[in-house]
Amino acid sequence: MAAVERRRRIAAGALGSVILYGPPGVGKTSIARAVGNMLGKEFRPLHATRAGVAELRKLADEARIRPLLIFVDEVHRFSSTQADDLLSICENGTADFMGATTGNPYHVLTPALVSRSTILRLEPMTLGDMEEVVRRGLAHLAGQGIEVAMSPEQVRMVAGRSGGDARRALTTLESLAVGHPGGAIEITEAMLEEAYAAAPVNHDRSGDQHYDLVSAFVKSMRGSDPDAALYWLARLVHAGEDPRYIARRIMIHASEDVGLADNTALQTAVAAATAVEKIGYPEAQIVLAHAALHVARAPKSASASRGIGLALQAAVSEPPAVVPAPSRSPGRWARPVAVGRDGGMSPARRLRQPDGDAAVRGVDERGKAQPVPAH
Repeated sequence: MAAVERRRRIAAGALGSVILYGPPGVGKTSIARAVGNMLGKEFRPLHATRAGVAELRKLADEARIRPLLIFVDEVHRFSSTQADDLLSICENGTADFMGATTGNPYHVLTPALVSRSTILRLEPMTLGDMEEVVRRGLAHLAGQGIEVAMSPEQVRMVAGRSGGDARRALTTLESLAVGHPGGAIEITEAMLEEAYAAAPVNHDRSGDQHYDLVSAFVKSMRGSDPDAALYWLARLVHAGEDPRYIARRIMIHASEDVGLADNTALQTAVAAATAVEKIGYPEAQIVLAHAALHVARAPKSASASRGIGLALQAAVSEPPAVVPAPSRSPGRWARPVAVGRDGGMSPARRLRQPDGDAAVRGVDERGKAQPVPAH
């Protein structure tokens, strides 16, 4: 629905304010340039780290004379003063505005700017799209007199290992093509491995991708899929995720998802957390895989998580229940009684209590508390 509305506004020549949100290399700047051409307005690109307040105000004055489309890359890097000036441009409709950010706009932008803008989320490019990007890159190099010979398998490899980032794929292609004597350049497997050996990994520990990977890892363990759990764990390890953080997630779900169905799962997870404190990468990845596979392959029981959740709900929503007399502590001033292990009562006294078991469990005459099954 938002896309249809944007098309109508573009056709009417009144775009308004749009925030393009997505990972690097998906074409945010290219989309903004294409929209500027469709609108027939002058495209004025800015970068948040280099555009000052004076430049923004100058553009606002110019926009009152001629129609402009102001594009701000990395808009989340704007200072509060810059954001206020940009907000005034958006509010007054002085110029159309498009911003690009790799961070979640609802977290990294001011609420006022978000409320006045349409948020468009862009997904990473598909493998087929990335292969087309590589082929176009090869054609562009050929047009410059640089012949690069790549097999379809190598094209697919470059496309796949670029992770949906077209800029990264083209940068890799360029690095493979430069520094060779004249003639056709034959790309080898060794050249590809060397190009990707030092390639940076696109992983922001505070961004959405981090939480998406962790969510996939956790859900694979919960869903009893060992292969998927190992894959998403490998993605986290390859991205340099802190092994202590991964171990904490495994501990949580060893109790939350496995629970009483296999009490040793929590023991394994705790042991793994202790181990990664001492050894670190790369050996820590084996320990993490051990614990993750235990949780993924173990039978599942949510009784502990469900039980404490229901108990907390009762504690919050119900009037506080009076502790039954047989369960009370004798207290400092009470008459001494035989003290055993069951709530301050000897076993003989507990057996003499009518409905003693229900009283010790805290079930009152209303009978509202229900025992939680073991599995």
